[in-house]
Amino acid sequence: MGKIYTVAIIGCGSRGQNVYGKYMFESKDKFKIVALCDVNENALESSRQRFNVKPENCFADSEEFFKEKRADVLVIATQDRDHVSACVKALRAGYDVLLEKPISPVESELYELLDAQKKYGGKVVVCHVLRYAPAFIKIKNIIESGEIGRVVCIDWTEQVAYWHQAHSFVRGNWRNDGETSPMIMQKCCHDLDLLQYYADSKCDSVFSMGDLSFFNRENQPEGAADRCSECKYINACAYSAERVYVQQFVNIGRVTGWPFNVVDSTRPITEESLRKAYEGNQYGRCVFACDNNVVDNQYVLIKFENGVKANLTMTGFTGYAGRKVTVHGTLGEIEMDENRDLLKVSVYGEEKDVYDVRKSFAYSIKDIVNLTTRDDFGHGGGDELLLYDFYRSLEEKTDAKTTLEKSIESHLMALAAEKSRKTGKTVKVHDN
Repeated sequence: MGKIYTVAIIGCGSRGQNVYGKYMFESKDKFKIVALCDVNENALESSRQRFNVKPENCFADSEEFFKEKRADVLVIATQDRDHVSACVKALRAGYDVLLEKPISPVESELYELLDAQKKYGGKVVVCHVLRYAPAFIKIKNIIESGEIGRVVCIDWTEQVAYWHQAHSFVRGNWRNDGETSPMIMQKCCHDLDLLQYYADSKCDSVFSMGDLSFFNRENQPEGAADRCSECKYINACAYSAERVYVQQFVNIGRVTGWPFNVVDSTRPITEESLRKAYEGNQYGRCVFACDNNVVDNQYVLIKFENGVKANLTMTGFTGYAGRKVTVHGTLGEIEMDENRDLLKVSVYGEEKDVYDVRKSFAYSIKDIVNLTTRDDFGHGGGDELLLYDFYRSLEEKTDAKTTLEKSIESHLMALAAEKSRKTGKTVKVHDN
């Protein structure tokens, strides 16, 4: 039996409560949640009851929360722009930190946080959860085995899905880069991190183009209302809140996880409560009448310092979510389709090796983490295995896979891509 680490969570929303908090609460032999902080009183109270935290250890004011150290570990799952200030305070107070990504869309803040970590010495593990997902680990292992030879180029498509684009990046909290981060950072920080991980090199330069092509006033249907509940297209529009939330809630058997638990804070969620919720909040707005400004499509051409090339396509115009990846090597290639749960390895001139991602890899997570017997592992198992590795790093006093220092490169790539998109020029990632 190892140490049971006490945990405080700042930011009790979808990730803070329903992912990191949930798995830590289930891992009673490793973690004990003892303090919470969130400006949203409903989220704070919901988390307090769920994790059995004493009322006196729950805070709506972050300044009050940071007046003293509340636990061994702090989970920071606030909005993007608040990550660095909270993390610096946490390191100064002596916490080890699990930090939700992205770190920050401000380059100077990345280095400010790195300097703070070096000064105060605490751990900062960034939640690049896909580095822990077995299917993506398998790709890395195949590359390192030499089976496909030397990697020459990588094709990568991030299929956001039409409804996810509307939920998170048009109506939701990540709709405006003035409040959070550019789309290429907030949605594709996983993708850029993995591309850099597979290329095994710093990035030399990027060229990018993209725009907000659809979700704006000029594409609003004639006679449409600004709220779905008042609109004549409520049952016809693919982006209607009634269809995206209530009909899908019914169609999939009234499963109450994400995104429904973001739209509706009622417990238990019902068809009626979900409809009432969207009628009164941001998720019931017409997707053509929101204050969004992040792109709905973007393309990035990437050159790494070791000569590997990659192209990343991010699009909100797909019927389903999931990444499509092809790694092209001198002796073979790797293909993965997340949505189809398939991974293929082709050595040129030989038969393809075909893997079922879920059957081949997901069940190994149960053996490693021993949290539950579910099959619906978050991010292909990455959420659970991140927390396992975080605990291991605390116990063994070693680095986790996704340290702050390792994470910064993908953030610099995202910032360079956004600069390129706006200027139309190729941008060097490192000045020197």
